[in-house]
Amino acid sequence: MNGPLHGIKIVEMDAIGPVPLCGMILSGLGADIIRITRPSGNGAWDDLGEAVVLRGRTEVQLNLKSDEGRSGLLKLVESADGLIEGARPGVMERLGLGPEECMKRNPSLAYGRMTGWGQEGRLGRSAGHDINYLAMTGALHAIGEKGAPPTVPLNLVGDYAGGTMFLALGMVSAILSARTTGKGQVVDAAIVDGVANLLGLFHAYLSTGMWQDKPSSNLLDGGAPFYRCYTCKCGGSVSVGALEPKFFALMLTGMDLPVDQYDQHDQSKWPQMQEDFTRIFASKTRDEWEERFAGTDACVAPVLSMLEAMKHPVNIERNVFIEHEGVSQAAPAPRFSGTPGTVRKSVTVSIDEALQAWGES
Repeated sequence: MNGPLHGIKIVEMDAIGPVPLCGMILSGLGADIIRITRPSGNGAWDDLGEAVVLRGRTEVQLNLKSDEGRSGLLKLVESADGLIEGARPGVMERLGLGPEECMKRNPSLAYGRMTGWGQEGRLGRSAGHDINYLAMTGALHAIGEKGAPPTVPLNLVGDYAGGTMFLALGMVSAILSARTTGKGQVVDAAIVDGVANLLGLFHAYLSTGMWQDKPSSNLLDGGAPFYRCYTCKCGGSVSVGALEPKFFALMLTGMDLPVDQYDQHDQSKWPQMQEDFTRIFASKTRDEWEERFAGTDACVAPVLSMLEAMKHPVNIERNVFIEHEGVSQAAPAPRFSGTPGTVRKSVTVSIDEALQAWGES
């Protein structure tokens, strides 16, 4: 086992959404994770297989509605640094496996709870998904074209950026704190909290009048002609991110336009600028534009599909993707010079074998 989290032991309760991706990321950084699933073998996301999202864990099947199953889990908790779960508020308590019971067994435990709305409040026990949490934070409203419903940005912004990454940060922080103080704590990670924090820059812009509270009207939401995507002759697209004046000038040069043709930040001229850019980018294929701007600081890049991205020379050179169990997927990130992460195969063991591996009889 490698990685900066080598020696950290975490119990992961079977779940969908942010929790299994959190387990995948922490496992890739070296954490030893035991994933608890139902005895039927019908896990929350077993249809995904173990090659990607469920990689690198030790699976133990337990019936948590039985005394034997609960006892086994609590024995694991005694040796664990952390536990992560994504049940609705109250579910773990009804099983007798909530923070109070677990931390009686292990006072230094970091108990990570992942929800959309949080543990309390009028929506705390209500169902929801990524798109709903984005909608209630203001993030979804800002993503899309004028006069059209918001664009659904996959579930990257809510579930994974606002959920997974804040849960992972919270767990590492709580484990570090416990090693200093000897005291564990509950990590209450809610997607609405995470997304609200991710909006920090835009809250600052709003407070200074630098942001209009409507979509496709601002610098970073597609309103600016020099920060958006354009369709090419082949039907593919290019992304343009020439925010700084020097990069904007290089982009104009690559488009065979005079560098002084536009006042970049005069919003009254943006409609004409966008019309011109739309026509010019449509005159060549995506690959032709990529070749033309290659090696420049014009901030123009091809929009690749997921399969194309896996094969692109830039990503191959960086080793962004690896192959594990015959499936191309992301390499562990971030990267560490002394304790690099790694991808391990998942295994299924009995509770006795798991306890033995963690030093419990």
